[in-house]
Amino acid sequence: MPAFALEPEQREWCARLRATAAEQLRPLADKGDPGRVNRPLVAALGELGLLERLFTSGALDLCLMREALAYACTEAETALALQGLGARPVAAHGTEAQRTRWLPEVTSGRAVAAFALSEPDAGSDAAALALKAEPGDGGWRLSGEKCWISNAPEADFCTVFARTTEGAGARGVTAFLVPADRPGLSGTALDMLSPHPVGTLVFDGVCVGPGDVLGEPDRGFRVAMGTLNLFRPSVGAFAVGMAQAALDATVAHTARRTAFGGPLKDLQAVAHQVAEMATRTEAARLLVYAAAAAYDRGEPEVPKCAAMAKLLATETAQYVVDAAVQLHGARALRRGHLLEHLYREVRAPRIYEGATEVQRTIIAKELYR
Repeated sequence: MPAFALEPEQREWCARLRATAAEQLRPLADKGDPGRVNRPLVAALGELGLLERLFTSGALDLCLMREALAYACTEAETALALQGLGARPVAAHGTEAQRTRWLPEVTSGRAVAAFALSEPDAGSDAAALALKAEPGDGGWRLSGEKCWISNAPEADFCTVFARTTEGAGARGVTAFLVPADRPGLSGTALDMLSPHPVGTLVFDGVCVGPGDVLGEPDRGFRVAMGTLNLFRPSVGAFAVGMAQAALDATVAHTARRTAFGGPLKDLQAVAHQVAEMATRTEAARLLVYAAAAAYDRGEPEVPKCAAMAKLLATETAQYVVDAAVQLHGARALRRGHLLEHLYREVRAPRIYEGATEVQRTIIAKELYR
């Protein structure tokens, strides 16, 4: 029975995208430097029309793209997602001039975008942002630091969230589009467990004006949360793609690997473990698709559904990949093995775009609202 009753055309498209990712994108990913923006890979995503599709289709389509790419090439999946995360506020809230200047560059893969929300002391508690936007010269001067920012410091522009009104919590934050060449903006790359580009951004009196605002002054938190409500279910899709890759590798391995006089699959402990992995993966997939469909329909419970999808899918992927490593044994710990790669990849999604604990808090608040 097909998951979530996807149309045959959707399933066929996902299969083709998996094949394309394996044949065309995986080689480009392998040539990239870990921790650096892989511009040839981003350009290939643009040439394939996938980056443009980020802004012309709905949440379910985004989930299908991310799941299919994650199955075959996690680096391509993340490059695609980061373009969407950094540029979605421009597409949804930007002025005509902002959209005309940057969106064609993003969708072609010529410009790299970043979403600069987290800070050294404001990660999951996004309303506690401290990056200052002080009035001056008909606009503002940004002073402070962002941390754990994907694509930093190599991005060509950043969607930056800064404090424009002190003491106002979430209501005093403004979103700005900040090109990377603005005087006073610098950054440093961070060496992370996963191979994706992550770094810091330092703002030393960076000038921004009314033409750089995304949305309205002091309404930037809405820009951030609207973006995250769209992308949280698709983080779950990324996790499901990794879980499915780990599951398929485990089914193949346990069918051919012999121990104690027969294939591993004939051991009840192993067979039951694989069955549990498959069941949890399918349950996570269904919840991700349901949350995406709710977003596309404009239902009021999107924040709760999105949080549930990210929570279950990322926790499930961690469980499935860990179980897959256990059933593969020492070979899965060898550098370059699929599961060694997935084991490093699968940990971060439980933290970024709202940690697991934050998702539980959102769900509870929505239930008691």
